[in-house]
Amino acid sequence: MHLRLTDTPSAPRILPDAGLTEPEEHLPDLLRTPLDGAASATRAWRRYPAIALDVRDLSPDQAARFVAEAAQGAFRFDALRTRPEEEPHRLATLEVVSTDPAFRAQWPALEAEIEGADFARRLVVEPSNRLTPATFLAHLDPLRRAGVAIEAIGASALREQGFGGLLAVGGGSVHPPVLIVLRWAGRTAPVALVGKGITFDTGGVCVKPADRMWDMRADMAGAAACAGAMLALARRRSPCGAIAVLAVAENALGGGAYRPGDVIRSFAGRSVEVVDTDAEGRLVLMDALAFAARERPAAILDAATLTGAAVVALGHARAALFANDDALARAVAAAGEASGERLWRLPIGARHREDLESAIADLRHCVPGRGQPDACHAAAFLREFVGDVPWAHIDMAGTDLAVLPDGGTGGPTGFGVRLFDRVMRDRFEAAA
Repeated sequence: MHLRLTDTPSAPRILPDAGLTEPEEHLPDLLRTPLDGAASATRAWRRYPAIALDVRDLSPDQAARFVAEAAQGAFRFDALRTRPEEEPHRLATLEVVSTDPAFRAQWPALEAEIEGADFARRLVVEPSNRLTPATFLAHLDPLRRAGVAIEAIGASALREQGFGGLLAVGGGSVHPPVLIVLRWAGRTAPVALVGKGITFDTGGVCVKPADRMWDMRADMAGAAACAGAMLALARRRSPCGAIAVLAVAENALGGGAYRPGDVIRSFAGRSVEVVDTDAEGRLVLMDALAFAARERPAAILDAATLTGAAVVALGHARAALFANDDALARAVAAAGEASGERLWRLPIGARHREDLESAIADLRHCVPGRGQPDACHAAAFLREFVGDVPWAHIDMAGTDLAVLPDGGTGGPTGFGVRLFDRVMRDRFEAAA
């Protein structure tokens, strides 16, 4: 899909209207839609080869959000199709119509964000037989070409260095796990992005129900968001240093699969009792967070499709935010509002940490039984591995895939890319 900034529309127009609650189609070449309806509008008008997004009446922030959502709706993944589309046209171009100097000045950064989000979507939609830990690494060539340094720590090095969580989770798969480290050299101490990259999640020995297991190929959306954000930073030549740590593994059933009751040793050196092999995300993140903390970053931001509890609490409109630093939490929440990737802060209480006490290890990684505040327990567990570094954890389990009004899935959202990029711009680049 091609983006083009112009001051005069030459294609059928989508006109955002803050006063609308439902789309109104007045003319064959004009669709009026609510501000939050851009993705649905572009999906509905894919029959056109080009669409003009007329954002002349919006503020720069509103216009940026509208264009980013429209790009989400225009996303298509055709790499595996063997026949031409039956439709006579396929949406290939989004014209963005604006005469606002402030918005036009922001356009290069917005283009970079949208490219990063589109890159994340392409990763998320890849089938798991094509996107393994090894091929995940191969997909990162666009970042290398943009100037991002890439390091891969393979299974034997992970074993030598003591990445017990990542090795345990990936032990049941024929595809060995890998820790991928991306570096963007800026003029400041780096901000660390940490992403859960489970290329497919069967649940392991605690196997998941078959219904909707197919969506578990998206269990690496946190890692995809971090990679997409790094691409956006590189494309706009951010002055702020950044490092992304991607914990990539497949949680599969096999002879080497880890079990409930196992005790594993983390990269930080602490022993962890395994309770549920379907709570694998926090085990790979504990190693990645400890690795990131050793880099002494200005802050750590992690993203993960981590718990069903976050979806129960917040649905699909917001991701859950946890933090050990109030100022960082406020900055991340504000970036979420500005970017349209909204968050809601949830607590990490003393009781949540107490619940993780183990009779045989330093701590257990989750709490058994229904009705537990699992998102809060997961955050309490992860907090143990960041030390004194300011840290924010984003449980994006309900926001990685678009949910349509009929309950179906509308494809990957790229959630997290614009959020992370906005945090970097608003909080950290001023110091660069």
